[in-house]
Amino acid sequence: MTAARPLLWFLLAPILLAASACVSYPPAPPAVGRPKIEAGRLVAADGAALGLDVWPLQRPKAIVLAVHGMNDYARHFADFAAWLSAEAGVAVYAYDQRGFGRSPAFGRWVGDATLRSDLRSAVAAVRAEHPDAPLFLLGHSMGAAVILAEARESALDVDGAVLVAPAVWGGSRMPLLYRIAANVAATFAPGKTLTGERAGRRSTDNISALREMIADPKVIKATRLDAVLGVTRIMGEAWDATDEVGGRILVLTGARDEIIPPDAQDKAAGRLCGEVTRRLYAEGWHLLLRDLQAETVYRDIAAWISETALGCGAGG
Repeated sequence: MTAARPLLWFLLAPILLAASACVSYPPAPPAVGRPKIEAGRLVAADGAALGLDVWPLQRPKAIVLAVHGMNDYARHFADFAAWLSAEAGVAVYAYDQRGFGRSPAFGRWVGDATLRSDLRSAVAAVRAEHPDAPLFLLGHSMGAAVILAEARESALDVDGAVLVAPAVWGGSRMPLLYRIAANVAATFAPGKTLTGERAGRRSTDNISALREMIADPKVIKATRLDAVLGVTRIMGEAWDATDEVGGRILVLTGARDEIIPPDAQDKAAGRLCGEVTRRLYAEGWHLLLRDLQAETVYRDIAAWISETALGCGAGG
């Protein structure tokens, strides 16, 4: 009986995957105007007002537009952004992706097309605020996946990108049984939620940061199953994109990352084209910008931005 189970899974897998292929997400809403920053919010092309945090400077040496990871929001970048603006003269903009933080549809997966469209809106709005300054994207985990997926569609109007613990463990890179489970669960119980506690995975060595996130109502604790499938799919898109995307890119990986396998991140970085710089932190976890050794990461990012900005032409 036991020996027959692998064969049964082998036979059922294509059927289950095909049956769950009907799980779909809405397309990006149509544009109604130009993206802009107004009244402390990021107004996307469709008119939706997204949460926004800004660490401004009068004459910044460069600009960073930061994109947070799954279930998080712009608060993730607060310590990093404060350090970068004070120590490196770099202004930072961080927005809440739709479905997260202070943005519309909190707790729901709006679809990768909308997340990618919002990213392009954010780039356009920040570029309009600083037309002459070097502009860099920085994405953490799922945020990095959104950057990669959209850059694959067409080039983004930025001077480089920093991918922090990029979520590139999806699609064909993820074990078949994981993919089947995510698809089937989202098909039959899309609204059911999971907390991830049973997984027992650690995201950082900074216990204070973890406690802060647990107490923060804007950080999602229970994830809908259709959102689990959604993030799995965009991680797969990000992996596929690494074979086509290039440019000035910095990839940062924590050797102790228990959320996205470090070897998957390394392989993805090796597929990227252009001027790709990699940093591996032996004591780093998934939340590299919040770990106890976070300032080491900050300094590496600041140094890379400074060096890369020289090649883009000074602005501000």
